[in-house]
Parts: sequence; C-alpha cells; structure tokens
Amino acid sequence: MSWPSERRAATRERILYSAGQLFTEKGFSGVSIDQVMESAGLTRGAFYAHFNSKRELYAEAIVFSARKMGEEHPSDVDALIRGYLSSTHLRQDQGGCPLAFLVSDIGQQDQLVRESYTRIFKGLATKVAGSPHQSLDPSTLRTMVMMVGGLAVAKALTDPDLSLAVLDACCEGAIAEQKKPVLSAGEMVPVNEQQ
Repeated sequence: MSWPSERRAATRERILYSAGQLFTEKGFSGVSIDQVMESAGLTRGAFYAHFNSKRELYAEAIVFSARKMGEEHPSDVDALIRGYLSSTHLRQDQGGCPLAFLVSDIGQQDQLVRESYTRIFKGLATKVAGSPHQSLDPSTLRTMVMMVGGLAVAKALTDPDLSLAVLDACCEGAIAEQKKPVLSAGEMVPVNEQQ
C-alpha cells in the first residue's frame, strides 16, 4: 500500500471512529456531517472524498463501531454476556453497542442502514451461540433479545437502581438461557425439566 492510500485509509478510519461515537450517542438526526468531521479533526470537504452521503456514513460507522467492540469481546460466552450487561457498558456515553444504543433510531432508517444493523446482530448472535457454524436457534435469539433489549431499557430509565436491576435480571436470564439444551424443531422439553 502506498503512502497516499495508507493516509486515505487512516483518514477514513478517523471519520468512521468519530461518526460511530457521535451516532451512538446522539442518533442519526442528532449528528451533522460538520460535527463528525470536526470531531475527526478534518474539514467538511474531506467527507465527500470518502462517502457519498450521511446515510452511507451511518451504515458504515455502526458496523465499524461494532467491529471495534467485537475485537474486545471475551471468547467465553458467559463473560461476554456479563460484560455486555454491565454497569460499565451502560454508562458509556460514547462507543456503546449500536445494537442497544441505537435500536429505536435504526428502525426509522432505510434498507441500507437496517442491513448493517442486521449484520451486527447476526455477528454478535454467532458469538453468543458459541460457534460460527451453529444456527441462530431460539435460545440464542432469546439471549440476544435479553442482552440488547435489557441494555436498551436500562439506558432509557432515569432510576439508576432500576437500571441496574434490569441489567442484573437480564444477565441472569441470558446466562440461564444459554445453559438450556438446544432442541431441534418440534422437540419438546420433558415435563420434569421445564421450569
């Protein structure tokens, strides 16, 4: 890679990093291109050398942010769940998980952005499933909903004690869900094992 293309890649990464931080904190409508570029230490004119639109930037920035977070995820699924549903993650103003911190914002976006969100969801779900080759079974999906939904609800609440209680309950439920045996379609849990 030549110096100019290395510099171009580094500049693009700075923009994606800044955009990911700002979008995760303020959502699509709460962030302007000027704010992203100022945060990246660049001029607005440099934006169009890398992206065609704010929408394109948003779609790429949420994937970039999720990928960066994913690099720090522990390989142990219980540890991943505990870290995701922690008070530390909840208190992040910038750089939190786009799945939880942008869940309502994404629902209002176009197909491109929602496809990026879906890729992020599937990526984390694959980690939660414990194997890249395992299908996303109902247990994994329930765990994901407890993780993403629990963090999103806890973030929205104004009562700090209630927020922590939501995180704790979802963490306990998600870990318990992962301990359940995976059933094939149509298979029933024996009555004495249901609880």
